[in-house]
Amino acid sequence: MIAAPLAAFWRWLDRVDPGVHRRIKGLRLVTAYGVAALIGALYDISRGLPGGASLSSMAGGFALWASVSEGRSTRAESTRDLAALAASAAAGAAFTACLTPLLVTSGRAVPELTLVLGAFLVGYGRRFGLLGAGMGSQFFIGQLLGYNAGLTSDDLPVIVAAGLIAAVAAIVPRVLSGPAERPVVAAPSPVVPGVWRFSPEFVMGLQAAVAAMLIVALNAAFGLEESVWAMAACTYVVTSTASGTIARIRMRVIGTAIGLPLGLACLPIALHFPIWIWAAAALAMVIYAMALPERYDIACAAYTFTLIVTLAASGEHSMSLLVARFWETLVGGALGLAAATLVFPLRENRPL
Repeated sequence: MIAAPLAAFWRWLDRVDPGVHRRIKGLRLVTAYGVAALIGALYDISRGLPGGASLSSMAGGFALWASVSEGRSTRAESTRDLAALAASAAAGAAFTACLTPLLVTSGRAVPELTLVLGAFLVGYGRRFGLLGAGMGSQFFIGQLLGYNAGLTSDDLPVIVAAGLIAAVAAIVPRVLSGPAERPVVAAPSPVVPGVWRFSPEFVMGLQAAVAAMLIVALNAAFGLEESVWAMAACTYVVTSTASGTIARIRMRVIGTAIGLPLGLACLPIALHFPIWIWAAAALAMVIYAMALPERYDIACAAYTFTLIVTLAASGEHSMSLLVARFWETLVGGALGLAAATLVFPLRENRPL
């Protein structure tokens, strides 16, 4: 009874990833995260660092998403990009860590205004090619990780250490994978004219920033469960056209609606057999890497599943918090759509 589903699963893998290149990248993501998290958890490294308890998760997050953003074909280019991406994540965390304490006394949601810059850079960074887009995204991810960890300027040594560990942990697997891994060639982007004197990338960044500011206002007024999830959703659904943003929102919502119940169904396993949950999360991230270039909905489902089960395995069992992943994705998607259609909407050039 098990052999037939397994055979179907392997046939699906071969159809989606006939050259095994994406599976190798997926394994590299898991390896980079695991190595960085393990090094960060070593007592001899975290000892004496203020906020050293967050070193493992910070280093793992930096390494994971740097590996996701990197997409070069040679070891030398990949090494350069991964070092720059890890540094960009550390810079984002340091920026938020230094500014957030200054804004805490101004209100519940005001410190989140520091994240608006990162939301803008996610879109604007695309103006500078693959590395620029990755660095903009990494800056924002570093901000999110630093904000969630509650870091302050006293934790700057931890951020620097996390960046160095992440760079090493991400570079080594990429060097070892070598030519066995080939980057996926992205589909050509539609030709989109700018608005007034603004480039399309600047407009995309502005749209994401406006949506992020609206989420800050909503959090200040009503108190969202995990407003940074909504902020991440509104930032990453903005594309080069309003129609593309609508399609991306639809895929993100569908993926979240699939991954969330699967993750919740695995909560009993997370409580009693955490090793199996971590193994399932690793497999989900491999599927994420395989699906991301072409099937954003499957990638979102895999990531949502991973997030839910790893939160549960780490001790977070609040059902309201876990379910908030879905409805705050809806909030973020709705605000991202509103910004994309109302704030200098971009439209593809079509031949007459």
